[in-house]
Amino acid sequence: MIRQATEKDIPRLLEIYSSAKTFMHTNGNPNQWNGAYPDKDVLRADIEKGNLYAMYDGGRIYGCFALIGGDDPTYAYIEGGWKSDSPYGTIHRIAGDGTKHGIMRECFDFARGKYDHLRVDTHEDNKPMQNAVKKCGFEYAGVIYLKDGSPRLAFEWNK
Repeated sequence: MIRQATEKDIPRLLEIYSSAKTFMHTNGNPNQWNGAYPDKDVLRADIEKGNLYAMYDGGRIYGCFALIGGDDPTYAYIEGGWKSDSPYGTIHRIAGDGTKHGIMRECFDFARGKYDHLRVDTHEDNKPMQNAVKKCGFEYAGVIYLKDGSPRLAFEWNK
């Protein structure tokens, strides 16, 4: 099940992000989500905008992600090319605590129910995420750059 996250979920969501960081750092992706990111302020802002979702089973949250509608400024420039310029939703900060498999598919299926066009990006070292987006029908579009200039591999899905 998926629902919008609330302020009271923040401690659990921070635990999930900590678990996800440990997984990434021990599985060949030591450069993504370093330091405190994503922190309470990022989660709080996502919650206030209605963009943060909690994945749960029996009242226990096991995963989370941000789903944001509208133009993402970091996607304005791409080395490569988007296949469509139609309105889209962007998936950011997807993470799980490692107790349940298939959370990427669950997230993507949920997002597809809200948008006919989706975009997502990830670090070049995040091979599990790259494999998951491809398995879920996303196509590689090119390289985008974050505000700090860091490159990310960008993927797109259209209905």
